[in-house]
Amino acid sequence: MEETSPATFHALLETALGRHIEGFKRLKAAERLSGGASQETYRLTIETAAGAETLALRRAPPGVGENDTGPGLAIEAELFRVARSVGVPGPEIHYVLEAEDGLGAGFIMEWIDGETLGAKIARSEDFAEIRPRLAYQCGQILARIHGMDVSACGLDRHLTRLTPEAYIHQTWDNYKKLDAAEPMIDYTARWLLENLPPELTPQLVHNDFRNGNLIVSKTQGVVAVLDWEIAHIGDPMRDLGWICTGSWRFGQNDHPVGGFGRREDLFAGYEAESGRKIDPDHVRFWEVFGSFWWAVGCLRMGERYRQNPSVGVEYPAIGRRSSECQVDCVNLLIPGPVSVPEADVRSLTADLPGTDEILKSVRDFLRQDVMAVTEGRNRFLARVGANALDIVLREVTLGERHRLEMQQRLAFLLGCEGALGELKKRLVDALRQGKMPLNTPGLAEYLRDSVVWQAAIDQPSYPGYRQAIAFHD
Repeated sequence: MEETSPATFHALLETALGRHIEGFKRLKAAERLSGGASQETYRLTIETAAGAETLALRRAPPGVGENDTGPGLAIEAELFRVARSVGVPGPEIHYVLEAEDGLGAGFIMEWIDGETLGAKIARSEDFAEIRPRLAYQCGQILARIHGMDVSACGLDRHLTRLTPEAYIHQTWDNYKKLDAAEPMIDYTARWLLENLPPELTPQLVHNDFRNGNLIVSKTQGVVAVLDWEIAHIGDPMRDLGWICTGSWRFGQNDHPVGGFGRREDLFAGYEAESGRKIDPDHVRFWEVFGSFWWAVGCLRMGERYRQNPSVGVEYPAIGRRSSECQVDCVNLLIPGPVSVPEADVRSLTADLPGTDEILKSVRDFLRQDVMAVTEGRNRFLARVGANALDIVLREVTLGERHRLEMQQRLAFLLGCEGALGELKKRLVDALRQGKMPLNTPGLAEYLRDSVVWQAAIDQPSYPGYRQAIAFHD
């Protein structure tokens, strides 16, 4: 679907609401919320015969389409409905958009008050009282999700079935299509295929159950599970591993479950609700997979921007988050001593304002001036832009030294000379073709240092980076 003007979007949405919401009078406001790179979410304020009401709209972004690995938004709406019927907290679905509405794929649902910002849930004092109960609650909810009978409601006809092996290959194949050379991703894919978990009875997998896709109340805890867009039928332990993945801890690595809880509480809640015992090693496999999967997902977000720059500034910024996931893979699979990068201290300033000064001036303008006078999505995008300029500044001071060092290290490992990009592709090909064993001398050391250096450029405040450099020799 092509992008429409704000006025046209408002008119089309108002018409759709008038046809399907009882007592509807007019659409007062449609505010797009921050975040949501893969799908759009809006807060709708409407006037009805009974008074003002708030609803939510979820739809595929113009120019992007629906997620190419999920069942589609109409099926997502049905998953919401069925999940509510078995005690999974979530919104009531009011209407699924149709082609005649002219708004693309999506649905209108109940608005549920609460917090969705993962960092706030993990760190704010406002949630200090409820946080100790959240991991247990999440375990209970996941057990209910995995107990849903998708055959009885017909959802099995619309959901993909994925074995662990097939899911690894699907993710690896998606990465290979990008023509990228990130050896740690290929190393992790090999490790996953060589360490497949025992086979479990396939069940419904939410597939994106994490802090940030939950609505949390300060007093009740989890009041809604959101974002069912990539649900499938497969190994249920995928969901438990995903909520423990480092990317969704929001700086709180001492609380591995979503940045708010302990694995033991997550497992206890699941076992109490389901009657099934959890194997921590099985969950750990999916935690490794989670970092692998999101490392590829981030790169794909960056590729979307390359194909269609109109999708927004957050896409290339998310693309650079791949190194965070890769450093988590390093910490999980090959922890050890690393060489910590040091910035080039040479002045970048010439008689005219230097590159670093120009970048800093624009960054500070976005962070201090623009953010002070904006709100909602525009404020969010200004922060994304400022953070992106921080990456560029670190690239200026670290990038050249990083590339030279890694080229020399990789040439020694492979026993041949070449440009860095060429050498990385040779290593990637050797890993993909199984020609290089994972225990090859020098391989782990190269991967650790190259990934850690890249994370130092992309996000040095990321907890996984700090964990990696704790091994500094």
